[in-house]
Amino acid sequence: MLSAFISSLRTVDLRRKILFTLGIVILYRVGAQIPSPGVNYPNVQQCIAEVSGGESGQIYSLINLFSGGALLQLSVFAVGIMPYITASIIVQLLGVVIPRFEQLRKEGQAGQTKLTQYTRYLAIALAILQATSIVALAANGGLLQGCALDIIEGQSEGLNIWTLTVIVIVMTAGAALVMWMGELVTERGVGNGMSLIIFASIAASIPGEGKNILDSRGGMVFTLVCVAAVVIVVGVVFVEQGQRRIPVQYAKRMVGRKMYGGTSTYLPLKVNQAGVIPVIFASSLIYIPHLITQLITSASDTPSTGWWQTFVAEYLTDPSSPVYIAIYFGLIVFFTYFYVSITFNPDERADEMKKYGGFIPGIRPGRPTADYLRFVLSRITLPGSIYLGIIAVLPNLFLEIGNTGSVQNLPFGGTAVLIAVGVALDTIKQIESQLMQRNYEGFLK
Repeated sequence: MLSAFISSLRTVDLRRKILFTLGIVILYRVGAQIPSPGVNYPNVQQCIAEVSGGESGQIYSLINLFSGGALLQLSVFAVGIMPYITASIIVQLLGVVIPRFEQLRKEGQAGQTKLTQYTRYLAIALAILQATSIVALAANGGLLQGCALDIIEGQSEGLNIWTLTVIVIVMTAGAALVMWMGELVTERGVGNGMSLIIFASIAASIPGEGKNILDSRGGMVFTLVCVAAVVIVVGVVFVEQGQRRIPVQYAKRMVGRKMYGGTSTYLPLKVNQAGVIPVIFASSLIYIPHLITQLITSASDTPSTGWWQTFVAEYLTDPSSPVYIAIYFGLIVFFTYFYVSITFNPDERADEMKKYGGFIPGIRPGRPTADYLRFVLSRITLPGSIYLGIIAVLPNLFLEIGNTGSVQNLPFGGTAVLIAVGVALDTIKQIESQLMQRNYEGFLK
């Protein structure tokens, strides 16, 4: 891997892409530290230090992780990349429900451009909604619970609607800028821009969390956490690279005077076919009830005592609760099957293979091939979903054992390691593929 990286730096075009990607990532990290206008930055930092590891630190840990700590700091990039990711997932899911979206997906580049445009519009709408929710929670003291300081300028004297509007507009503009930066990296840089931005946010939080563990728990616990992190990373890499290769044989056929086909290949089905999307889905869904409860309580200024509010307060705000872990694990398994079913269509793959004269040895083309692919996919999706669930809830299981105080204090556990390892592997593969293209070009000459 090191030799491939050195070779990539020696190649002018690839070196320019890598430097461009690093420049965008640095700009993103700088913007994540710039406070929004109207936010009392010293008070925010003091509040974060006071409530660190509390209820707010736990329930907003995932979203704060994706923003690189910008959410709780109410910075310009507080909303981050989450609206675009959510919009992309929604548009992809709507392709199954709305025939128009399915038709656009099959139209090639023109249809994909139209879907990207719809995704951007939806991302801006979600960014406005999320920025409004963040500002409303910050104004009512629900974002950083337990802190009596003014997070927004003039909060104790009465909130100014103009100040709140400016903060919402700035955060929405920041989300649009992050979306644009991610697309620039995808077009002109190396790797997927959105994934690399999340990777940068996760990587930025690792040194601080490691220092917290070292200061609070000592060198022995810190060493054990590092060893456990290496073991988890090795296991994730092993599973992420695992795949079931289904052999495919293409029959020979005459087209004019030339003969085509007669080759043997395979159809790779990954064990983790869904990636990290089910974890993001489950995390967002289990976070929504707490957010709605806080908004209702803040709007009414009276404590809620209904059964639904009581259930949320007792079971969906404590990540170490057995009920929370069971619901979280069940949602991940469900969304894994759901996402795989809409992204991999065995009928379409069987039709494509039949169209080009391909068949699986021992399986008849057409419907039997689709049934066989569906059977194999269901078999490998089960261990994949269980693997995702175990890795995601691993920090929750050790929350009380390690007495770390926050889910994300295990920096190589859960969603963080899944995203970090997945993005790193994909980026390395893209760099190696571009190196191979240039080497083969010189070899053929």
